[in-house]
Amino acid sequence: MKLTQIRNATVLLEYGGVRFLIDPMLSPKGALPPCHSRVRPEARNPLCDLPCPVETLLDVDAVIVTHLHPGHFDQAAAQLLSKNKPVFVQNARDREALRYYGFQQVTGLEASTIFSGVTLTKIPGRYGNWEEEMLDRMGSVCGVMFQAPVEPCLYATGDTVWYPGVEHAVREFLPQVVLANAGRNMGWQHQSNMGKDDVFALYQAVPSALIVATHMEDLNHWTLSRHELRDFARRKGFLSQLRTPTNGESIFISSSRMLDPMKNEGNILPLAKGSRVAVIGEFARNARYQGPVPQ
Repeated sequence: MKLTQIRNATVLLEYGGVRFLIDPMLSPKGALPPCHSRVRPEARNPLCDLPCPVETLLDVDAVIVTHLHPGHFDQAAAQLLSKNKPVFVQNARDREALRYYGFQQVTGLEASTIFSGVTLTKIPGRYGNWEEEMLDRMGSVCGVMFQAPVEPCLYATGDTVWYPGVEHAVREFLPQVVLANAGRNMGWQHQSNMGKDDVFALYQAVPSALIVATHMEDLNHWTLSRHELRDFARRKGFLSQLRTPTNGESIFISSSRMLDPMKNEGNILPLAKGSRVAVIGEFARNARYQGPVPQ
């Protein structure tokens, strides 16, 4: 598997021979208004440009949209992505919204959806620690569990805090890699995704998993930096299980072999100057595979 952190929650995932673009926010720096927050209330979004030409993100096999807030799917994505591209969304409401934009192959994620040999399982999220009435107004969110032959099980949390639904999912699937939205983005009073304590709870539930933090430092209402999260992980003793990739950085993860970073196998992105490539080897064999049986 190869994860490339693009910007905010936008991640290019190469998994089981399939290229997924997760939560595409493709607008240039400052093109979108600020999110409603007491944090940097005047700063326009996104706070930085993409680390690569936007054209390099369009050549994918499928798109996954965890929810329709503009930090996860924006007008630029609606305009630039091919309308014939398969798109996976969380429910019928989001499916109709994407069809309104002209996308022709929009699928609502079910308990188990198989695409090109990759099993996608929707994991409901909780959009922050708001009261139930406000949660209903903010709308539903989801994460996705990825499974494929010879690939580590990957859980992309989407925008959620740690709550019983996430705990149940990680204890059931035992993911080997967790892509966690961990910028502790704040509304007027409440956070909408994971903070330090949420990430620590995640680690305690699946201590063998590699946690890759995303959705950090790119929208006006972020409050948890990569440096602060790493420092917290160091003090709590799980720094070795945490990665905080910068925009444009790729992480290779293999359950069977080490990849040579100098060869940069399969790297299609012209990464920004100074970008890094991290290589992770074999680990955590206890994940449960639930997808199709390899032929």
